Amino acid sequence: MNYERILSKTVQDIPPSGIRRFFDIVAEMKDAISLGVGEPDFVTPWNICEAAMYSLERGQTHYSSNWGDLGLRRAIAEYMRERFKVEYDPADEVLVTVGASEGIDLALRALLESGDEVLIPDPSYVSYSPCVALAGGKAIPLKTGIEHDFRLRPEALKEALSPRTKALVLPYPNNPTGAVMEREDLEKLAEVLRGTDVMVISDEIYAELCYGGHKHVSFASLPGMRERTITLNGFSKAFAMTGWRLGFLCAPRELAKCICKIHQYTILCAPMQGQAAAREALLSGRENDYAAITHMRNVYDRRRRLLVNAFREMGLDCFEPYGAFYVFPSIQTLDMSSETFCERLLREERVATVPGTAFGPSGEGFVRCSYATATDKVQEAARRIARFVERHRGGK
Repeated sequence: MNYERILSKTVQDIPPSGIRRFFDIVAEMKDAISLGVGEPDFVTPWNICEAAMYSLERGQTHYSSNWGDLGLRRAIAEYMRERFKVEYDPADEVLVTVGASEGIDLALRALLESGDEVLIPDPSYVSYSPCVALAGGKAIPLKTGIEHDFRLRPEALKEALSPRTKALVLPYPNNPTGAVMEREDLEKLAEVLRGTDVMVISDEIYAELCYGGHKHVSFASLPGMRERTITLNGFSKAFAMTGWRLGFLCAPRELAKCICKIHQYTILCAPMQGQAAAREALLSGRENDYAAITHMRNVYDRRRRLLVNAFREMGLDCFEPYGAFYVFPSIQTLDMSSETFCERLLREERVATVPGTAFGPSGEGFVRCSYATATDKVQEAARRIARFVERHRGGK
């Protein structure tokens, strides 16, 4: 069989994830420390796990509505209203998805025709560009840089708009940089978009993880922006539920109904036990003012400051990230590429990081380090990285 001829060229041309390659290597190494994959080291709170168990005891092993369990959708709508000041009707404006990642795919497939352009800040999460390609579109990178704290500038957005522009992906707080967008930053983007038909896919999976007094502002909450915004969020990061694969998508009724069609014919519905767990996460969180999130955020904040200070003490430029759980230090003073730095660091010091180029061309000269791992491991990783940097400073 000639598989090269048989397989889709679009799929063949998509590179494998630059994150997972290093994750797979470190899994086989003894005494290695991974600052690679962005996954909370916290275990899902027990009351959330119990809710899934009780759902099994009650025989809840059947399909839910394509939209998701109505009780969960009501809880999501209330969560969005209380935490982010945006209203959605749980009946037909809230869709439960298999992780926020499914939401990315659904939103793009619902919007794009062949050749449509999607603007994506660069660097950004690895899935956006491949999902654009799989939906028949063309990803247009919008360079962001350390000089502006990796925030998307309105000038860059305005310059990139074209008659083919269908959507803008707005991924803040940002993976890999940890950048956040202030309200005034978002308002400037909104002003550029007014008078256009450009949709915004706002990936807010890290919305609860902001530090230093910063508060996440949902793009749909800005005047006139709800009608053009598809909001993605989920339970993986803030509720330590990565393996449950539960997310949600919120959008105006006309958009949400069209998006649900794709979900209906491909996924049908998210797993019922995960939906029961997610509902408990929101209901119990509301009752105790989201104490579990506050605790995790405080622990992450301490690790964040530890790593930022460590890189600065090494003599590496590292702007202070105020969101997600990543730092994105510059290695441009060392005589090696991001890829080489990560490969040699893993081999010589058994610390896994991710090259900035895994997140787009603008990531060259940077590496992503996740602090979603135990504090003692973060401290030991910082010591190992410092040894590596000192050894190779000046191209040794």
